[in-house]
Amino acid sequence: MIGAATLLIFVAVAHRYLVTIPIFYPYLFPIDLSWAQELCIYMFVWMAKFGAAYGVRTGIHVGVDVLINVVNPKVRKATILFGLLCGALFTAVIGTMGAKFVYGLSATDQVTPDMELPSWIVYLAIPLGSYLMCFRFLQVAYTFARHGHLPHHDHGQVEGIDEPHMPGTASEAAEAVR
Repeated sequence: MIGAATLLIFVAVAHRYLVTIPIFYPYLFPIDLSWAQELCIYMFVWMAKFGAAYGVRTGIHVGVDVLINVVNPKVRKATILFGLLCGALFTAVIGTMGAKFVYGLSATDQVTPDMELPSWIVYLAIPLGSYLMCFRFLQVAYTFARHGHLPHHDHGQVEGIDEPHMPGTASEAAEAVR
């Protein structure tokens, strides 16, 4: 989505400036891209809502755990579970409020300004993204309660690129040569 949004904005901006050049004017003037900015805004809203759920699942959200790491393990586990369940409760409340808003909006004929989409479709990102994020919080809480494992994101690892194992000791190097 981010690639499509970037490409769309690039084309819209290029169109805006190329249409001022007399040689391109007859070809580009009939093309209407006034809807491009609105679509990109909606795409970024949907990306943010679903990206937040992805962040919970993979552990890439920023967290301050300085105090949690110095307490004893039982208090630490209870505190982490409490935080995860609070996140699930919060996102469930936001999802429910968003669902009520979307339901009320669906009964109206309100449309978006440029694209003239029904407004409830755009706002559907709030309940769907929030409920998905709630599910991810519950998923992480369940895994942590059962196995004591939280998702962890390694900033040094790039997905899709595997680094071959490098032998660390002389005996491992000798073994790798054989």
